[in-house]
Amino acid sequence: MYLVELLLPLYDNEGRAFGAEALNRVRDELAERFGGVTAFRRAPAEGVWDEGGQVSRDQVVVLQVMAGALERAWWAEYRAELERRFRQEKLVVRATEFEEL
Repeated sequence: MYLVELLLPLYDNEGRAFGAEALNRVRDELAERFGGVTAFRRAPAEGVWDEGGQVSRDQVVVLQVMAGALERAWWAEYRAELERRFRQEKLVVRATEFEEL
């Protein structure tokens, strides 16, 4: 099994908030495809990174799905679609293999 996590920004690069409908759309798409999704929305995480000497910050929510197989091509295409929707150069989508207990 795989746990796939998506880190989605709450704001675009100009500081405009994405509405709940943008996150709900992703949640619904993932739930339909994978049969369920967990969204951590109440306490956004803060991302901090260095961009050539300038510190950038972002607030993100984390969505998780469990999948029996890792469809790399599908995830690459979906990540690219989300990068367009959320107007991001790069979104973090990561997978961890795990054993269900």
